[in-house]
Amino acid sequence: MSLGEHLVELRKRLIYAAIGLAIGLVGGFLAVDWVWDMLREPINALQLQGRNATLTYGAITEAFDLRIQIALFIAVVISAPIWLYQVWAFLAPGLNRKEKLYGVGFLAAAVPLFLAGVYAAWSVLPNIVRLMSTFQPSEDAFFLSARLYIDFSVKLMLAVGVGFVMPVVLVMLNFVGIIRGKTILKGWRVAILIIVLFAALTTPAADLWSMFLLAVPMVLLYFIAVGIAMLHDRRVDKRRAAEFAEYGVDLSAPDLSELADDDTPTARPTQPREANTDT
Repeated sequence: MSLGEHLVELRKRLIYAAIGLAIGLVGGFLAVDWVWDMLREPINALQLQGRNATLTYGAITEAFDLRIQIALFIAVVISAPIWLYQVWAFLAPGLNRKEKLYGVGFLAAAVPLFLAGVYAAWSVLPNIVRLMSTFQPSEDAFFLSARLYIDFSVKLMLAVGVGFVMPVVLVMLNFVGIIRGKTILKGWRVAILIIVLFAALTTPAADLWSMFLLAVPMVLLYFIAVGIAMLHDRRVDKRRAAEFAEYGVDLSAPDLSELADDDTPTARPTQPREANTDT
């Protein structure tokens, strides 16, 4: 596809994702009150501990704006299968039929992992609120802006949800032949550093327990992705070796050994070996 065709395809996928988001927005408005009560639980827990904690609204329209924000957040979660599919569909035109079937596996893994990331962030949110409240004297009231509280909570859950999906993206890139499992494994130190930094940025610096709860699952998912990619590479290499063997090419030869470990597993012999016509 030309650059112009890629831009047209991108626009089409963005429109489909926006339509899915609009559909999810309808369900989001219906579930706003339930989600708002769930997000308010950490504040209620502080009240049960005897703290004077409450959410405040600083503008006349702030309550309405917050309902819109919560509804949009719910819409993003509900429509995750749609917009995740659009990400895959944007890459699909350059793939063959077998590779397109990987899209089913991509969605089957990405959607639950995204929801698991949202749930993980929601699980550590009470710890974050409780920890931050301890820095205030107990005799002082804990008046928290509702806008800032919702903004922090939504960004936390969306960021962790996307972070949980990244290992699936690595597996997808491996399955379509862009990167090999060995290449992913070589960068494990950098990957762990990025994961820890990501967990530290999404949680308060003093809340090491919440950072630990977020970082450990992401590290495990990363190494699971590495294992899946390397198993896939081994299967591809065996199939490629069998194909080359049909043409009398030995990949174990010193001059061809690098071919099997090439990061582009699409190399194929272009000319078959001429048949022996000697009688």
